[in-house]
Amino acid sequence: MLVVDVPVSMRALIQRINRKLAHEDEMLKTTRGARAISSLGRYYRLNVNRNFVIDTRVDPVALARELGVLNHYEVVVEDDAS
Repeated sequence: MLVVDVPVSMRALIQRINRKLAHEDEMLKTTRGARAISSLGRYYRLNVNRNFVIDTRVDPVALARELGVLNHYEVVVEDDAS
């Protein structure tokens, strides 16, 4: 049986993660600006009720696999900048 990797965009992955985290009043956010990236990393987890940063420098792929929203046959591809 041939196993084919199914592409998933980073944007779609973040949406999947956020749907799962919404039950816990959390959200995965993308930082903007060099200063924010240097202190928080590219992605961070936020408690939306308290506006409190839960975790910094989050790996979205690892988090998605941990939450069960990314299957073993799916591969994350970067979004086009166009």
